Formats: sequence, C-alpha cells, structure tokens
Amino acid sequence: MTEVPLPAQAKELTIGELSRRSGVPSSTLRYYERQKLISSTRTVGNQRRYTRDTLRRVAFIRASQQVGAPLEKIRFYLSLLPAGRTPTQEDWARASFCYHQELQKQIDYLERLRDRLASCFGCGCLSVDACALLNPGDRLAEEGPGAVRMREP
Repeated sequence: MTEVPLPAQAKELTIGELSRRSGVPSSTLRYYERQKLISSTRTVGNQRRYTRDTLRRVAFIRASQQVGAPLEKIRFYLSLLPAGRTPTQEDWARASFCYHQELQKQIDYLERLRDRLASCFGCGCLSVDACALLNPGDRLAEEGPGAVRMREP
C-alpha cells in the first residue's frame, strides 16, 4: 500500500486547533507570537497557521513559566531550538541544559538565603553588632564601636 502525502495545509494548525491541543487560550498564543516565542505563517485570507512543532514549543513555554522563568530567558532557550522542524531529544537537551544551570543558580541562592535566615532566627539576637543577616561581613567593626561614619576624621 502506498502512503499518500498530506497536503501542506494538513500539516499546519489553525490558532483554534493549537489552542485546543495545547490548552492555551488563543489570546495567549497571539501574545506569545508578539513576544517572538512562537511564529506562524499567514494564509491568503490572513489566518494564522502554525507548524506542528509549535505544540512542543508552547509546552516548553508553559513548563518554563511554571518554574518562574522570565519570558526573555524562555526566548533565549527557544532560540537554541531548530526552526522549521520538530526539535529532537538532543535539541531539547541542549536548551534544557542552559535552563538547568539557571535554575541551579536560583536554588543555590535561595538555599543560602534560607540558611542565613534560619541562623538569624535560630539565635534570635537580631543584633546590629553581631547579626550576620542584618550586618553581613561587618566591615566597619574594625574601626571600633559607635557611629563610625559620623565621627570626624
């Protein structure tokens, strides 16, 4: 049996089809397009048509937003993916590697913040002289007690 190739139009999705299949409202898809996160072509009647790989791109955008990635970062990650074809597993791995590094930086920062906060509340001092949270590094302590910045030279 010989396979009959689908017409070019059948390989593309309308905005309504993309909305239904992705679970993302049409207005949001238009916003993503204005932000250059996804792209479409136009028919003679000026209707949007999306390639099927756009479904995966929309899923990537939504997942990235769920973990707090700003749109400019998402745009960068998507720029690492090939245009005009469905990204391969290797393509996604490349984009997600950068994304993973950014997330790890955020996790490290939040863990440091949590640990500083826990040590501060743990001691309960909230001392301007000794508190690592209120007075980190205490750079002026070397100059002695009192209002060091208000002393006359």
